[in-house]
Parts: sequence; structure tokens; C-alpha cells
Amino acid sequence: MARGLKMQGLSKTMTELPEVLVFDILAKLPVKSLIRFKCVCKHWSSSFQTPLFITQHHRNHLRNNDLNFIFKRSIGNSSPDYRYYSLFQLSTEDGQSFSLKQNIRLPFFDDRWRSPQVYGPCNGILCVESEGNLALWNPSTRQFKILPQSSVQRPPSADRTRFQCIGFGYDSQTYDYKVLRFVSHMYKNDHGAYSRETKQVDLYSLKGNSWKEISVPGVSALGSSWHDNHVNGTYYWPANGADDGGYSCILSFDMVNERFSTLSLPGFNGGGFLEYELLLLNFNGLLGAITFPWTGTLKSLEIWVMSGSWTKLSVIESVPVVDMPLGFWKNGELFLENSDGELVLFDPSTREFRNLGIHTCYKGSMNIIAYAESLVTFN
Repeated sequence: MARGLKMQGLSKTMTELPEVLVFDILAKLPVKSLIRFKCVCKHWSSSFQTPLFITQHHRNHLRNNDLNFIFKRSIGNSSPDYRYYSLFQLSTEDGQSFSLKQNIRLPFFDDRWRSPQVYGPCNGILCVESEGNLALWNPSTRQFKILPQSSVQRPPSADRTRFQCIGFGYDSQTYDYKVLRFVSHMYKNDHGAYSRETKQVDLYSLKGNSWKEISVPGVSALGSSWHDNHVNGTYYWPANGADDGGYSCILSFDMVNERFSTLSLPGFNGGGFLEYELLLLNFNGLLGAITFPWTGTLKSLEIWVMSGSWTKLSVIESVPVVDMPLGFWKNGELFLENSDGELVLFDPSTREFRNLGIHTCYKGSMNIIAYAESLVTFN
């Protein structure tokens, strides 16, 4: 009863304001509050589902840098037989004390031995993949859609099919979400060893809820999960045109015209991309990159941004005990996994480290992905 009276009072107060102002206020609220407020009246409930309100709400959270973080780590011990993975919400109350909340269970992917790969975000939506199975997930509304299996024909003579390098993005012309995946078909020789493979690229459309085959690019995309590689309708992967294992270019896919293209790598100091790692990310609406050496106790991180050409934004010199950069916190600080498998926050301006008291049992198994809340639905 008290809750009902509170809602009635809220509704009366809000209806005394101009409607434009009311919805401007509502578009700044968390998704959890808006879900509750759907019961105020049918007009509010239907308005929260309009593209205009959904877009305004998501942009408000992006503009205010109001981000949420999903964190993956391994639990158990260092032995592969006793190691499993869990997903958590990484949160902080005051910007100082970090904690892991809500051990996330995903339908269809609840296999603790195999952690799903996460791609995105795109308008607050994430794409989840494991063992060739795919789903779209809105962590704000908890909506989850399992994608159908592809009906694209596979070579009947292939002995094994492998799915790799997912791409996930938004087509702003048709208002459609699309998922791209690279498919390799493996063939055994007379001795039982895999000696040959053919490649294929499948593209899924949410609007059509169907797959189709598209042309294969001339270079091979390399892994990109757990990094925000979707920028303004284009998805990016580090790529390789040879068989030496290093990077030779960046492969991109335009979600509107459904075409591949390539662009050059950023410059780097010393060595080659056989010795350097390249992480691509969305940097304030532009394609960004972090380069750093694979080995060494003192690693220098270079941060680049693409705006017509590559520009080096900063160099973080000789950072000790860094194993892997994971992504940015809200204020430009950098999440890092250190050489002891601990999560730390590094402030480039002061060069100070803050150990967040979170660790993994298996070094190199941490991942973080950030997203802004969204009301986007898959229906």
C-alpha cells in the first residue's frame, strides 16, 4: 500500500510538469528504476519502448560516462583439471573500494569449465559465444536471445568445423544488429592429420533472424573478444596476411555495406609485431589501440588513436610487473593484470598503482568489458 501511494504521488508530481521535461528526467534514470516505473501508467510503459527514448537514455549514460563493468576470472587452482571460470559485476561505491557482485549465470552458457567469450558492447548489447553457440545479451534488462544455428551449407567432406573471430555491430541504415563469424573447415590427410582448410564467413541479421554467407577477405582476422572493437558501425580485428603469426594490418567490416577493408597498423618503438601485442578499442568514438611487448619485466604501453591517420596519444614508460592491460576505468585510469595475477588500477598521470584486492588463480585469465545501460530489446 505504501509503495502504491508513493507511486501515485510521484505520478501526480510528474504530470504537473511539461511532458518533455518529464521524459528528459526519466531518460537519465537507471534501467532498474525505469522497469519499476512502467507500472505508473500505460503511456510511460509504451514510451520507454520507443526508439527515441531508448536512444536518448543510452546517450545520456554514455555522455555521463556512467559505465558498468563485467569481469571474468578463473577460480580454483592453477591446474587445468581444477580450474573454472566465473563472470561478475565489478562495482565500486565510492570509486575507491572495488568488489565483485552477482556471480552471473547465463542461460545456455552455464558451463563453468568453459568461459564464454564476450564481444561488444553495441548500444549496451553484448554478444556471447561459446563452442560455436551464440546469443545476444542485454545485461541491463537481462534479456537474452539465443541465435539460431546457421543454415549455410557446410562442405560434407570436412572433418571438423571451427568458429573464430566474432564481429558484432549495428547497421544504422536498416536499424539492424548483425553478427559476423569466421568459419574454418578442416580436412584430414591419409595419415589422419589435419593438412588442409577452407574458410568461410557467415553473417547473421537480427531483423531477419537468419544467416547468410558473404565473401572471405584476403587476410586472416585474429582474436578480439573482451575488447570494444565496434566503432561507428564498423568492427575491427588485428589481422595477418602471412603465416608468421604476427600482425600485418587491421581488418575492418562495415555493417551497413557489408564489406571488408584494411588499414595500416599504428607505429611502434622497437621490435616487430611478432614481439608486440595489439589491443584495439573504442576510444571516445574513435578507433584506439594499445601496443605493448609480450615479454619483459618493464613494459612500455603506447596508446594510439585513428583520426584520418594514427596519432600517438601517450606513452606509459617502463610500467613494472604488468602482464596485460585490460581496459580503461571511468577517469582514464587503466585496469591491469599484474604478473602475480592480481587486478590493479594504474593512474598514468601520477604513475601510481592501486591493488584492488581481486586475483585470479591462473595468470592471463582476467578480462573486463565496460558497457553503458540500455533499454534496447531484441523483439
